[in-house]
Amino acid sequence: MTNFKMLTAAATFGGLVIFATLFAWGQPLICTCGEVKFWIGSIWSSGNSQHIMDWYTLSHFVHGLIIFPLGRKIFPNISFTSLFAIAILTGVAWEIVEHTDFVLDQFRNTTINQGYIGDSVLNAVSDYMFMMAGFLIGSLLPALVTLALIIALELTAAFTARDSLLLEAIMLAHPFEVIETWQQELNPQKQ
Repeated sequence: MTNFKMLTAAATFGGLVIFATLFAWGQPLICTCGEVKFWIGSIWSSGNSQHIMDWYTLSHFVHGLIIFPLGRKIFPNISFTSLFAIAILTGVAWEIVEHTDFVLDQFRNTTINQGYIGDSVLNAVSDYMFMMAGFLIGSLLPALVTLALIIALELTAAFTARDSLLLEAIMLAHPFEVIETWQQELNPQKQ
């Protein structure tokens, strides 16, 4: 089996693990509204994290972008295959860990995520695929271009949707009232 086929099979297996685990845990296959939409543009929508793409898709894409240059910086001699395996493992692990009661409760403790029930299986597998796409793009771009892209995507998500990978990590680790207040300014349910 060629290296490409092996990597593709491993990445596909990762998606199947996410699918099977979340389905077994009772997450809905698609949005409970019965529709499948390509994009949900509001983090306040009940369809957020239930369809193919939303603002949190950028967080997963950024996760993938980070792995390649960071891995090469920490382990300069690491192979592409090993970094690809790390991308698969972190992508699968996050999608599963994200849907544990502990992490779901942590999300719900932040006002921006109150009522969050987790992703649909479709959304979780899509997030994983976008993370893998971010990894592949990050492996092709020079590190400085990747860094610029990460910054641009994080700023776009932060100022458009009021959430991003960095803001999400901060608020999960230790919620700050000033960030919460700023995020809530765009919440149509609070106006």
